[in-house]
Amino acid sequence: MIGIKDIGIYIPDVRVNNLDKAERHQVKKDFIENKVGIVSVARKEPQQLSSDLCVFAYQDLQEKEESLDGNEIDFLCVCTQNEDYQLPQTSAIVQAKLGLSTQVAAFDISLGCSGYVYALHISKDFMEANGLERGLLFTSDPYSDIVDPNDKNTDLIFGDAATVTLLTKDPKFEIGKGAFVTDGSAYEKLIKRKDEYLYMDGRGIFNFVMRTTPSVVESCLQKNNAVNEDVDVFIFHQASKYVIENLARRMKIAEDKVPFTIAEYGNTVSSSIPIILERYLGSTSEQNIIICGFGVGLSLAASLVRRV
Repeated sequence: MIGIKDIGIYIPDVRVNNLDKAERHQVKKDFIENKVGIVSVARKEPQQLSSDLCVFAYQDLQEKEESLDGNEIDFLCVCTQNEDYQLPQTSAIVQAKLGLSTQVAAFDISLGCSGYVYALHISKDFMEANGLERGLLFTSDPYSDIVDPNDKNTDLIFGDAATVTLLTKDPKFEIGKGAFVTDGSAYEKLIKRKDEYLYMDGRGIFNFVMRTTPSVVESCLQKNNAVNEDVDVFIFHQASKYVIENLARRMKIAEDKVPFTIAEYGNTVSSSIPIILERYLGSTSEQNIIICGFGVGLSLAASLVRRV
């Protein structure tokens, strides 16, 4: 059984203060603090690529897993929609930068905010089907490269980060069954066209999330023979404070079960869920955790991870 053993995280030290942008974006500071909920966003160095952020996340993982041997890694996946180049795949570049064995399966997955949930299931099944034992699942989506600094809908939201999840046969969390929804008819609500900045219709995505998430989470629970009361934590993609608070209210989930953690670094796209999940790895009180990502596509994915 392949599951989650550990998670390495990289969030750049550089922060850009959103409150300083209030006048430029013609919004009140109260709106930034209490509705958006993001007072600063993390920013990588301009020359850094997605693969560079992956390397930093791996270094954090190495500090946590001192016995980690790169020569024993037989699987590598990078979930990103901000790849280093149009080709080759970023996972090949990460393999080279980390000096991993060439006897490794490596590929990319192009998904955004639902990407971590999708990638977990793909990685688990691929590894189990091929007898692989130690894998690395990276998330890296540096949106600072594609955000328009004059667009308040994106400039106040997105921060840079990367994570790496160590997948092994002796996990701390097993990966349950997932539930998935795709509405491609709304693809233009979050889109990056060639030679243009990222465009986001925040209201359109909010409506999709509010309309779709409750039923998808319920479907996920049913597939895993669980009910709401069995879940200790609901980790939703960290879109904004407004989205998280409204989801908790609509789904009648206690506020202390729905963390919101991105005030100081921003919406990190595919990395937002594993950044939060990492804090529960060393605990034993949280046995069942729902992870649910939503956004670009439009796409929504939910899964249940259980402590082994």
